[in-house]
Formats: sequence, structure tokens, C-alpha cells
Amino acid sequence: MLFLIIALGVLLIVIATTKFKLHPFMSLLLGTLFVGFASGMSFDLIVESINTGFGNIMTNIGLVIVFGTIIGVILEKAGAAYRMAEVVLRVVGPKRPQLAMSIIGFIVSIPVFCDSGFIILNSLRQALAKRAKVALASMSVALATGLYATHTLVPPTPGPIAAAGNIGADAYLGTVILIGLIVAIPATIVGYLWAVKVAVKIEVPEEKNEDGEEFDYDKVVASFGKMPSTFQAFFPILFPIILIGLGSVISVLGYDGGFAQFLIFIGKPVIALLLGVVAALPLLPKYDEETLTGWFGKGLLDAAPILLITGVGGSFGTVIKNSGVEEIIQGWDIAGIFTGAFFLLVPFLIAAALKTAQGSSTTSLVLTSSLIAPMLPVVGIEGAVPLALVVMAIGAGAMTVSHVNDSYFWVVTQFTGMKVTDAYKAQTMATLMQGLTTIIVTMILWVILV
Repeated sequence: MLFLIIALGVLLIVIATTKFKLHPFMSLLLGTLFVGFASGMSFDLIVESINTGFGNIMTNIGLVIVFGTIIGVILEKAGAAYRMAEVVLRVVGPKRPQLAMSIIGFIVSIPVFCDSGFIILNSLRQALAKRAKVALASMSVALATGLYATHTLVPPTPGPIAAAGNIGADAYLGTVILIGLIVAIPATIVGYLWAVKVAVKIEVPEEKNEDGEEFDYDKVVASFGKMPSTFQAFFPILFPIILIGLGSVISVLGYDGGFAQFLIFIGKPVIALLLGVVAALPLLPKYDEETLTGWFGKGLLDAAPILLITGVGGSFGTVIKNSGVEEIIQGWDIAGIFTGAFFLLVPFLIAAALKTAQGSSTTSLVLTSSLIAPMLPVVGIEGAVPLALVVMAIGAGAMTVSHVNDSYFWVVTQFTGMKVTDAYKAQTMATLMQGLTTIIVTMILWVILV
């Protein structure tokens, strides 16, 4: 009966989000209250669970999400994302524009939401497609899948951070980032191959700007004024990632001493991302109210709904934990049913079902991680690498699949002019291939590393 109650709670969240278009925050809160009351929890315990779950998540990753979002806004406003795109294009070569778009998306979506990243890089996609004389749909899918891979797998994107926090892997974010980058590579490659083999056959209308004119590459670059240097553009992304990775390595190796402790301190995600914000300050064209208040305020506004969804997802997980389900699961021989790498199929299938049903990858990551957190101690999953691979399995499900109830699906179709039926062939099927590839790679890594 308790598992039926939890299933009904999840169903309530999905229906409220998809059928009645209720914001995911309110949907999650309603589901949380339903599970609490229906499972017979006391009023005081329900309130305590909601507050504790929300507070614990905010304590661990709240500021990390805020700082990561601010960095993304600065990269967008200052033209740094465009500079990164130009650099990657020069390295890859003009004869492989789809590969360039995939790599650009892979990099940009580490701190920037895939929706925003696609919009930021849309003008570049249009100009490169025209310059290279390749199918617009092919360029769109290459960019969209590159963005999508790191969006669902690599912190400091909020979804993977939230998943890590919910299952207790927030102390191992460096490992999650490293493994996320590794797993995201084959996912990006699959998206690229789908773009050049399938999407290239799809025709879309010739794109024009708001004035009805064809997009001009040079005009787009000129619109940013003075472009940031290559170092300035990449540094705000790479600097915090390097710090987090370095801190994790030193911590694992057990180095001691004042300098080692200092490196561990600046390698903490909240400090590393704060230093990433500082590293992004030279990108500001001027230091006035427009940038220091306006740009930073935009970052805070973008972060707010994610913070709320992530926090109430923590509340949902805590209510489930306190409902007694943990004790029931501990009495099961789950380890005898799902052993080793095969256990990863559990979070993958749950996340895929939720993603397909309600559309949001972030909500799927948050909700699935809350649901499976009580299972992990029972099957003996603990430590940096195993927990990081569980995050990857959840991320694999959270990218399976993007279709009409996903805002990202509409961003891609609206900005490219693809028909919905064509978008199903291109975007939806590409994300299905990405999700299946990611879970297979994750299971292989489990066999190798665990």
C-alpha cells in the first residue's frame, strides 16, 4: 500500500504538470503533501520533513546553482559563448560544421541551460549552415544534442547537481563532473551521427532575421561590439571545473598541510563557482548598474525556479524516506534481484518514464534521485564512483526522450522552422539514441571501475 501511495503521488505530479499545466514546484509540493498524509505521517513530521528536505538541498547546492546560472548569463550577454564557438570552428575546420556545432553545444551547456544555449548559439548555427551550405536541420540537431548531453550529465548544470545532492553524492561533485564529461562524449557523438545521417535529409524553410533579411555572420559578430578573447571566454567555465577536480584529487589522495587544505577549500563547489563568477567579471563591457545589477539580477531570476523545484524535490524525497519506505526496502533482497551494473537500469527506467511523461529533464533528475535514494544503502552503493555512475544513469533516463511536452523540443522546432513530424524524426529520435547510449556506457564503466 505504501508503494501504491508513492506511485499515486508521482502520478499526481505528472498529471498536474502535464494535464493541468501546473508549475512543477507546486506539482511537487502537492505530491509531497499527498504522500505524507496518505502514508499516515503525523502533521508535525510532514512539516518537519518538508522543511528539512528543502533546507538540506539548499545548504548543499543552492549557491552552486545560483553562481552557475550567473556565469551562464554573463557568457551569453558578453558574447563569450559566440567566441567559444568561433574557436571550436577554427579547430574542427569549416568542412565539418555539424561537428563544430556538437562540440560547441557540449562546452556551452556545462554552465548554461540547453534552452538558453540553443537560443544563444542560434545565430551562429544559421550563419554557419549558410556559409557551409549544409542542411539547416542537420546543424540544428548537432547543436541541440551537444547541448543536451552535458545539460543532463555534467554539473554545474542544476539537474545533475540536484541528483547528486539527493543521493548523497554532493561531496563527490568533482568525480561526478569528471565521469559526466566522459559519459557525455559518446552521447554527443551519437547526436552528431544522427544529425549527419538522418537530419541532413530533412528540409526546413530558409531562415531570415526579424527584418526579413538573410543572416549575416559578420553582422552577428559585430553586434557584440568588442568580442572577448579566447582566454576570457573559456576561463569562467574551465577555472571552477579545474578547481573542483583538483580539490577532489587532493582529498582522495589524502594530502595534508596548509596548502593542501587551501586547495581543498577552493575546490569546494560553492567556492569554485564563486571564483568562476569572479573570473567572468572581466567579460563585463562596463561596471555599472546595467551589468552589476541587471546581468546578475537576470542570473538570480533564472536560478529562482530551479532552486524552488530542486528544494521541494528534496522535500519529496525526505517525506518518502520518513514514510517508512526505507525500512521496507531494507527488508528486501534487492541486491539479489538487481546486482552490479544491472541496478543502474532501475533509476534509468524511472527517470525515462518521468521524462517522457512530464517533459522536464531537471524535474526527472530531481524526482528520480529522491525516489531511489533510500534504495542505495540497501544495495550497498556508496562512495564517489558508484554514486557518480548512479547520477549518470538518472541523467540517461532524463534525456529519454524530448518530445512535445518538453520546452526544449519547442525551442528547437521554433528556432529552426522544423515541422513537428520532422522534429520527431530528428530531435526526439536523437535523444532516444542518446539516452540508450548513455545507459550502456554507464553500465560498461560500472563493470570497469566498480
